[in-house]
Amino acid sequence: MSGRGFLSKYFIGAAAKNLKGTEVDPKVSRGHEFQGVDVFRAFVGTPSDRETIPVTYLWMDDSGEDPVRLELTGTWYNSRKRQPHRSPEYRLYYPAAAEPVVYRAKENDTLFLCMTADRRVLAILCPLGSSIEQKLLWLFGLSLTSGFELSQRDIAGEGGRDVDFAARFVLEEIGIEPEEATPAAFEQLLRKFGLVFPPTAKLSKFARDTVKDVDPVAQPDKTLMAWMEHEEALFRHMEKEVLAERLRTGFVSGNEVDVDGFLKFSLGVQNRRKSRAGYAFGHHIEAVLQANAVRYKREATTEKRNAADFLFPSEEEYADPVFPAARLTMLAAKTTCKDRWRQVLAEADRINEKHLLTLEPAISRTQTDEMQKQNLRLVLPQEIHQSYHEDQQGWLLSVENFLEIVRGRE
Repeated sequence: MSGRGFLSKYFIGAAAKNLKGTEVDPKVSRGHEFQGVDVFRAFVGTPSDRETIPVTYLWMDDSGEDPVRLELTGTWYNSRKRQPHRSPEYRLYYPAAAEPVVYRAKENDTLFLCMTADRRVLAILCPLGSSIEQKLLWLFGLSLTSGFELSQRDIAGEGGRDVDFAARFVLEEIGIEPEEATPAAFEQLLRKFGLVFPPTAKLSKFARDTVKDVDPVAQPDKTLMAWMEHEEALFRHMEKEVLAERLRTGFVSGNEVDVDGFLKFSLGVQNRRKSRAGYAFGHHIEAVLQANAVRYKREATTEKRNAADFLFPSEEEYADPVFPAARLTMLAAKTTCKDRWRQVLAEADRINEKHLLTLEPAISRTQTDEMQKQNLRLVLPQEIHQSYHEDQQGWLLSVENFLEIVRGRE
């Protein structure tokens, strides 16, 4: 179900560097420019005079908050124009309006410069060692240098990685929605439900029923990913049809434009996306467990009314103090972790090692090290493992690995 096209459909080139204090700290310098970016002229060009270019400035971190995003411009110029005896050195000057993004960064934080296919530069700033830094380095196939100079990739020339589920995940975080071919089952979906979003359980079952060549017993990792990708594609195409129909009717109240109605509708779209993905994930995990004849209780109550997403083998055995704790297992399910993984630690006091199944690629070493200290083990579909560093991968579990653990405790 992966393989929706190459990254070159969306980007011409990408680069990354660590930032100097002179670039982002107003106490050090108010020069308002990114330095050491001369090689990026391979994508921006080498104008003889200062050139104003469209730049989107983003601050992203692991807080779980939406990125701070400013649609502005920048000035691309040769800082040595008045020194003809020296080779050109191009820099990117950012305006004062970009300060709410740029001044969030500190020395040694990371800057990504990305030239999009429509020739807008994304200037993404993020903390050093953060998960978003690791995601973007993985997405673009970049590594940071020991100095403060750019390392970059010619994505248009190389094609870039395929836009699979993990790559799509990262692209959407930076505000790019990859194109998708219409799923073969989409017309069948419309005939069955019309232009009305079906309940999440029904849409998930429809997605599973219309995916071919998967086996949740022989290939649980591949199957879970295929189900999630297929449902995501079906939902997004349904969403486009529903939104188009709603926009055609407009937002008018009497003779006035209904701004509040539009904002409420827009917020509803975003909330539906987030909540539906979480429910779908839970439905598909449950289907894998059922196919593998594993005993479990979904949304089981433990201590203090805490609820575990999946408790093995049952709620009754968990509540029985005689039943060995070593034979109990719990699994939390979160499509994305961010800092919310800590919530899992309060679930199921009798179980020492917690398990968390997620679809989030490239979580930082800092976060996974902390998870290990807190005795929480990450479970991810096997194909997402490759987005993590090699030294992290040995600690990760696949869905198949987790099922083996549960069966061994039955």
